[in-house]
Amino acid sequence: MPGQTILKASEDYREIDVYLKEQKIRSIFLVCDEAISFLKIDTYFKELPGRLGVDVYRFMDFQPNPRYESVAEGVRRFREQGSDAIFAVGGGSSMDVAKCIKLYANMEEGKNYLMQPIHANEIPLFAVPTTAGTGSESTKYAVIYYYGEKQSVTHESCIPSTVLMDPTVLKTLPPYQKKSTMLDAFCHAVESFWSVQSTDKSKAYAREAIRLILRNMDSYLDNDDNGNANMLYAAHLAGKAINITQTTAGHAMCYKLTSLYGIAHGHAAALCVNTLWPYMLEHIECCADPRGQCYLNEVFEELGQLMGCTAPHDAPRKWNALLDKLEMAAPLIGNMAELNILSGSVNPVRLKNNPVQLSLPVFEMLYREILSGKHSSQAAESLPGEGTVLPG
Repeated sequence: MPGQTILKASEDYREIDVYLKEQKIRSIFLVCDEAISFLKIDTYFKELPGRLGVDVYRFMDFQPNPRYESVAEGVRRFREQGSDAIFAVGGGSSMDVAKCIKLYANMEEGKNYLMQPIHANEIPLFAVPTTAGTGSESTKYAVIYYYGEKQSVTHESCIPSTVLMDPTVLKTLPPYQKKSTMLDAFCHAVESFWSVQSTDKSKAYAREAIRLILRNMDSYLDNDDNGNANMLYAAHLAGKAINITQTTAGHAMCYKLTSLYGIAHGHAAALCVNTLWPYMLEHIECCADPRGQCYLNEVFEELGQLMGCTAPHDAPRKWNALLDKLEMAAPLIGNMAELNILSGSVNPVRLKNNPVQLSLPVFEMLYREILSGKHSSQAAESLPGEGTVLPG
């Protein structure tokens, strides 16, 4: 994307020193959560005022799935501090808050920022992603919640101008979070590849992301430095892919699974892709891509090859086997009311990007499959074949 600089972190973070001096930054507004205290980069920011005379103001007053009110408070404090740049260190929530603070910083105070037009500004936004998953540092999207309702904020100017890739930040992630964030990046790449909005450029990003994820899965899960670095870059590429295409039905289906059952976003997305992929292959005659059914067949053919398969239908079987290998089981449905809640929660905007037409009865069926544990119990019949890299 135009104007974005990617830096690789060294042992002493001298790249940030150079950036601060070149940009003449004397005050940083640091958006982060409590997890930063476990990271080496935390020490860098603590020592910055005494070492370079750069003030660091921390903004941490937000939660996962950040609320509008938290962002508005962040805007108020950013203006009060008069900082020269916004730094975001964290996962998707920290990135979303920092992006929105940048977007809203030049809006009229006292009026709802969500109702005002967005105008680009020159406030530098420096991102340090701490998970290999969301790819938020690559995208023009942010998500916040207003009175409990999800609000998607979109503008090209919120894409961070500079990104620092620091694989050491992945060292302290719990295993479940490492797996679920990796699956989120994997879903981004797969969904972008089959999206009706795909382009040659987006498919190139997604293609390389899939290859990197499969090649580095073992070493990443083993917390190897090289594996962590490559997975960070894979997530970044997958983010660049969805920045062009957005996601599809897999992500449209996953959000309520996360809130209803308390599973991680990437885990939920992977479960949805697990049922969606074979369904679409069986109903390819319902093609919604204007490029036609022959084109869509080619897409699924190449996806199968990227997964190390000789036939397209083997690819979702290997996806299913991967989830079983990672022990990412589905929650079990409690009652029919939950099924109705899930089916009615799907975001129709993302469905426009899906390459196969879907309907409410189809969603009910897919959710029933997810929550029945059907795919998990079938995984033994879908063992990974030659050409697919699995952990363990």
